[in-house]
Amino acid sequence: MKRKKIFLAIMTAFLTLFAISLMTFLPLGGARKAEAQDLKIGFILKTMQEARYQIDKSLFIAKAEALGAQVIFDSSSNNELTQLRQVEKMLEEGIQLLVLQPVNTGTAGNLVRLAHEKGIKVVGYDSMLQDGPLDFMVMQDSWAVGKLQGQAMLEWFKQKKGKLEGKIALIMGQPQDSNAAAMSSGAIEIIKKNPGLELVAQRSHLDWSPDLARETTETLLVKFNNKIDAFICNNSGLASGVIAALALEGLADTDKVFVAGSDADLRNIIYIVQGKQTADIWKKIKPLAYKAAEVAISLAKKPDKAVKDVVKDFKMINNGFMDVPTIITPVVLVTKDNIDNTVIEGGFFTKEQVYGQLISEN
Repeated sequence: MKRKKIFLAIMTAFLTLFAISLMTFLPLGGARKAEAQDLKIGFILKTMQEARYQIDKSLFIAKAEALGAQVIFDSSSNNELTQLRQVEKMLEEGIQLLVLQPVNTGTAGNLVRLAHEKGIKVVGYDSMLQDGPLDFMVMQDSWAVGKLQGQAMLEWFKQKKGKLEGKIALIMGQPQDSNAAAMSSGAIEIIKKNPGLELVAQRSHLDWSPDLARETTETLLVKFNNKIDAFICNNSGLASGVIAALALEGLADTDKVFVAGSDADLRNIIYIVQGKQTADIWKKIKPLAYKAAEVAISLAKKPDKAVKDVVKDFKMINNGFMDVPTIITPVVLVTKDNIDNTVIEGGFFTKEQVYGQLISEN
């Protein structure tokens, strides 16, 4: 009996020590997993109006979740007040970092200040806010977008007109938007270097509206008796509005009028195949969305560390208020000649998506 009691005591002590060792070592991995699962990132896009934003959303969320974070997503329908409410709501829900594409780049600094009051860092996405604080920025080179459009236009004038002479309309996005301004400045620089080219119109469009772009184009065609040679548009949706107006006049033809967009929406890539649009700009979404997710999670995991100690390989860009640490991702010109080895080879669209309608018509 004594031996039995001694044996039970020894076993009890052993099991107790074993349980303590499990409590000491096992929770480390479990805690890390819990920490990753509890990491909550807010992601707000200014709109879902353009087709590309479905891709931005899905790629960002997929990458963030693969890195162990939960994403709270919303889009603002190009409405400033809506975006303010969304930011407030996400802060109340306990996000640890906010990734924000601002509706109004001129006033979005106030949204960042709101987050900073709660101790939350903000990573800008795609559109650099102006004259306000920002912790980090991940964007495409908007100025390069306009430059690529302008260079494509010069080639078109040489091939179709035999000279660099003609009238150009610049169809811009949201008034006061920094992206619209940067893209336009890239194109304007090209135009100014060629005195035979005349910029006859430079119009902004509320909410980046394709319908308003169509109305603008209709008005300009009447004013200039259909004698506008080129339309450079800040995004693909605006280009679609321009093409709708040109079609009514029998001018939606790359032999007659140059049209360039930006975002490489599927509809516009099909327009290029059909000979209605000359060029678009493919803003590679995957590196943009993936890098934004990586930066966001890195900063959220180390909230007390300086950005420069967490993220590497960035450049500083001044937004009128401060030098913002910025990572810039690539943009690519798309024309009829390189569709296959750009948006198709890059996995943005399939051949069936791009050429399917053309094949069915034949």
